[in-house]
Amino acid sequence: MGSNKLAWTWKVKEECLEEYVAMHLEPWPEIMEEHSKAGISNYSIFQNGNQFFYCFECEDTEAAFAYIAKSDACNRWNAITSQMVEGSFDFNDSVPMVPLREVFYLK
Repeated sequence: MGSNKLAWTWKVKEECLEEYVAMHLEPWPEIMEEHSKAGISNYSIFQNGNQFFYCFECEDTEAAFAYIAKSDACNRWNAITSQMVEGSFDFNDSVPMVPLREVFYLK
């Protein structure tokens, strides 16, 4: 069985754009490690102005989000970045993001 793909979008507050991009161009090594341990792979973020599109693959997103919610490093990172986005970034929330519908896929 292949991985599940998940994609969503957020807008970043204009005054936070520069810092948000800078953080993601040089992410903390422990953040990268924690996401891999959570089972997340092929994670990309794309920028269009202040709108960002996120997509990754994961066998079990529920388990991955539960792992991230318990990660000190991820909670420290999210405490910073959640202030920068319009919307909820908290993996402890019941709905941390609204998944986008996939309408096309070329294998």
